[in-house]
Amino acid sequence: MHIQITAKNIDLTDAIRSYVNKKIGKVKKYFDQVIEVHVVLEVQKNLHIAEVLVNAKGVFLKGLEKSEDLYASIDLAVDKIERQLVKYKEKIQSKKLMNKDFEEPFKLNVIETGSLDTDNPVTVISKQIPVKPMDVEEAVMQMDLLNKNFFVFRNADSSEVNVVYKRDDGNIGLIEP
Repeated sequence: MHIQITAKNIDLTDAIRSYVNKKIGKVKKYFDQVIEVHVVLEVQKNLHIAEVLVNAKGVFLKGLEKSEDLYASIDLAVDKIERQLVKYKEKIQSKKLMNKDFEEPFKLNVIETGSLDTDNPVTVISKQIPVKPMDVEEAVMQMDLLNKNFFVFRNADSSEVNVVYKRDDGNIGLIEP
């Protein structure tokens, strides 16, 4: 498991680094296929922010917590990741989704835009995200784990890029090309 720690507006001491490594090490007991973990620690005025991003063999989890204590923020973010991993593990055991053989995910560029002037949008964030082949049920589960309103995935049946999204009426929608 590869752990990357990024610090913003804070000195990353050996004590903080070892504490993060110790806490992230606990995640492995829930799901042995954790590939990569990226931890972002940030201080804004009196607020300490800990963001933990986990890549567990194509399953992406995010835990973001804020508090007045850095160590408490780290604890809360890792606890959130652990809850998500337990929830995911229970779902895959009931649906037997782990037994599928998937090809290597490809990267999809995502550009989020935002502007006060709608005629000239400004790129705010540009991301490359891996797109894992999966069925619609697994994509909906992944969207729920990430607490997002939509999720882009490669449909395992058609090999096309699809999008599942939460509709205003509470149902789930599917966009296929």
